[in-house]
This record gives sequence, structure tokens and C-alpha cells, in this order.
Amino acid sequence: MEIVPEDIQHKVDRILPQSFMEPKSIRETLDTFTSIAVTKWSRPLGFFFQSIAGGAMVCFGVILAIAVGAGIATPGIANLVSGLVFGFSFVAIMVSGASLITSDMAAGFVAMSRGRMTFPSYVSFLLVGWIGNIVGAFIFIGIVAAGPGAYAKPIFLDRAHLIALSKVGPDAISVFCMAIICTWLLQTSFFLYVKARTDVGKMVMAWYGPLAFVAGMTEHCIANIGMIGLPLLMQSRYIALNSAALATPASKIKLLTWGFGHFGLLRNELIVWAGNWIGGTVFVAILFMMISWAYDKTRPV
Repeated sequence: MEIVPEDIQHKVDRILPQSFMEPKSIRETLDTFTSIAVTKWSRPLGFFFQSIAGGAMVCFGVILAIAVGAGIATPGIANLVSGLVFGFSFVAIMVSGASLITSDMAAGFVAMSRGRMTFPSYVSFLLVGWIGNIVGAFIFIGIVAAGPGAYAKPIFLDRAHLIALSKVGPDAISVFCMAIICTWLLQTSFFLYVKARTDVGKMVMAWYGPLAFVAGMTEHCIANIGMIGLPLLMQSRYIALNSAALATPASKIKLLTWGFGHFGLLRNELIVWAGNWIGGTVFVAILFMMISWAYDKTRPV
């Protein structure tokens, strides 16, 4: 019996819906955000381990950014090259099922706004994710600092220290605003990742976020743990390398600290965390919830 094209089309339509290759609607994407947050928090210990993995994977991107950016004299080109390799970290996190606090800020906020997560649970969710990311980041950069290999060479030590200074050096308002921009960029890519239906589409969207925030010189609370923490752990090597210059009274070389001072990691981390939360919740989660709310159920977006 000859099969006519209509028969073939009928079978294809039954197997693959017409929307198979189309992105999810905004409402469907928000539903997935909710599901992601609720599922993670349903098993806190597993979520903690996911967060450790996520923090380490962010630092994969950190050392790649240091490696490829060293020796490039033009800042814009150095930023672009660093951003291109840093994009791998978010792809690895999303594809592997690891967890990143900035994504959890947005997803958890949507879940809380929809009544699927209480405010205390949301706060606990963020705290566990943040601690897990920090632990993972320090495990990774601690291993690198303990046996730095080529990263102990002057060209890489100088590059790492320069990146760290670019994070801790600006005033608090600048750091805060760049942190907002960071998660506005990054969580838009997370939203697009969830919205996409194909694996290729998801990976491209995941790559876009870190590329944008690194090339755009913005601030991310976990990436900065690696970018500031690694040079801090290796600062004794940097001091030894620049001992003559540091001994000069007129030396303009700045050293990093762990505390709340102008060049301190803790100061930077708290300011950046606050900015990241606003960028991810106000300008991504709330904005897209408002877009979804503006359309009635007969006109999904």
C-alpha cells in the first residue's frame, strides 16, 4: 500500500508536537524555575553537594580566564578571550546538574512568590547554596594554590593580582552596580537556558551569561571568590616576586586582604552578593513574572 504524504505528516504530528522546536512560553519557563527550586530544596544535603560542585566549576572558569588573558596587552581583547573560556563554567554547571547561588536567587524567588516556598525556606535555600558554592570554590583554588605549576610564573601571578585589584579597588557603589548588571546578564541567560528546548540551544544560552559578565567587567559573588581568593592564597609568592618594588617607600603596589577594608575579600563579597540578588530577582525574576501576569491565560507568552 502506497503511503501518501498526509499519512506521514499525521504520524509525525502524533510523535512530535508542533511546538517541539519552539522555545517554552514565559509562563512555562517560570513553572520550570519553580520546579527547579522546589526540587533542589526537597533534598538539602544533595543540594549542598550540588552547590559545592557548582562553586568548583566556577573556578574552572577563573583559572582558564587567568591563563588565556595573561600577556594580552589590549584590555578589551583580554576581556573577550577570558569571557569566551569562562563561558564553559556555566555550561558545565547547568548540564551536570550542579548549582550556582545566583541562579538559585532567581529560581527560589519565583517559587516563593508562587507560594511553593516559604520566606524562611527561601533564606535557608540561599544560605546553604551560598556556603556550598564558597566551599567548592575554596577547595578548587586551594588545590591550585598548593601546587600552582605554571600559575606560579610571574606572568600569571601578575595577571591574577591585576584581576583581583580590578574587583576590590573600585568604590562600593561601583561594585554594587556592576554586581546588579552581572546577574541581570547571567540570569537572563539562565532564563533563556530554561526557555530553550534543544540541547544546543541550552548550551549556547548558558555560554552567553558568563561570557557577557566577564567580558563586560562586572561582579559575581562566586567568581570573585576565585578571582580574589586565589591571588590571596598566592600573595606570598607575589610579594616575593615584587619584594624590591614593595620595599620602596613610593611603591604604588597594592596588596589584597581577607577582611572588610577597601581591598578586602569579605567587603567585596557582601557588596557583590547584595547587588547580585537585586539583579537576579528584580530585573529577571520579577520582570518576567510581571510580563507573564500582563497577559491573560488565552494569550500565553
